Amino acid sequence: MSHALLSPSASKRWIECPKSARLTEFLPDTISSYAADGTIAHSVAESKLNHRLGYSGSPPKCEDAEMDEYTDDYANFVLEQAAILTNPTVYVELRVDCSKYIPECFGTCDALIVSDGALHIIDLKSGSGIKVDAEGNDQLRIYSLGALAMFGFLYDIATVRMSIFQPKLGNCSTWEIPVDELTGWAENTLIPAARLAWNGEGDYKAGAHCQFCRAKAECRKRAEANLALEIYDFTNPALLQRCEIADILGKIDGLMSWASDVKEYALSKALAGTRFDGWKIVEGRSTRHYSNEASVAKAVTDIGLDPYEHKLLGITAMTSLLGKKRFEDTLGGFTYKPAGKPVLVPVTDKRKEINTAADDFADPIENLED
Repeated sequence: MSHALLSPSASKRWIECPKSARLTEFLPDTISSYAADGTIAHSVAESKLNHRLGYSGSPPKCEDAEMDEYTDDYANFVLEQAAILTNPTVYVELRVDCSKYIPECFGTCDALIVSDGALHIIDLKSGSGIKVDAEGNDQLRIYSLGALAMFGFLYDIATVRMSIFQPKLGNCSTWEIPVDELTGWAENTLIPAARLAWNGEGDYKAGAHCQFCRAKAECRKRAEANLALEIYDFTNPALLQRCEIADILGKIDGLMSWASDVKEYALSKALAGTRFDGWKIVEGRSTRHYSNEASVAKAVTDIGLDPYEHKLLGITAMTSLLGKKRFEDTLGGFTYKPAGKPVLVPVTDKRKEINTAADDFADPIENLED
């Protein structure tokens, strides 16, 4: 399937960094196994939802137990959301034209529910890597604008709802805004950014939006942003002030991600024949493997020993074997969740802060000191 230059799925990047659109226009894209799995999951979800809505006759089949369960949950969620609206119409995998706001832009809504008074866009995220929130989600806002252009003259729509359904992370979030707020964002933010991006104008900007950029390993602006850590004298870390450490903490994850991207990119280029001064390709560390496992098992069995390791399935594998409901019914009372290992995160993180030993014993007044 072809993708628009200014695609809704990449909108977070080109809104923040307009020049990246033309920079990456002809760079090759890669399709991961996760993306391939996502395509299958969306196809199964589409079939199930069409069947539940009466749009298709035969119920779909899915051999993957986990996928079968969470696509059922997704279909249930869509139907539940439709049920709370008056005389709703549900569209499945509907392509919407967003070119009123963005040149040559289109998108496909996994599920779109429309009725008098409200429009609801629902997006299925089948991945388990990164949690995606509905609030402030640029992709869903663009889909919603395209849907409004399509249905606005047929329905009196005052409210737009946007939902992310991400079952593998237990994430289901919904954001609701008035139509005038959405169109105001389009006029003040989206259209100006799209104009700059389409024309190859504006500025380069590094940030979290670089993660899925095809130029992320080569981008000079991203390199400059990460190499800014050179301002600190790491030869004497004891002299770093707390404010400096706080600043460094905010950059470390991005620095590590950038370094990994550069190493991966350089290796792929080197394997293709590119030479980097001072660097060469060698064989990495290797471990021994059995050439024939069946023969190994027989040889060990013949001398009277058991060659197999017996281990209870982990919770994820056991859930896949039994199915989520059967797992909870059968084994729910035998599971527990220990406290997570302490992690230092920005104050904007939504998780509750835990007390430290210093908090428990510190004088309240002294604790206020910088």
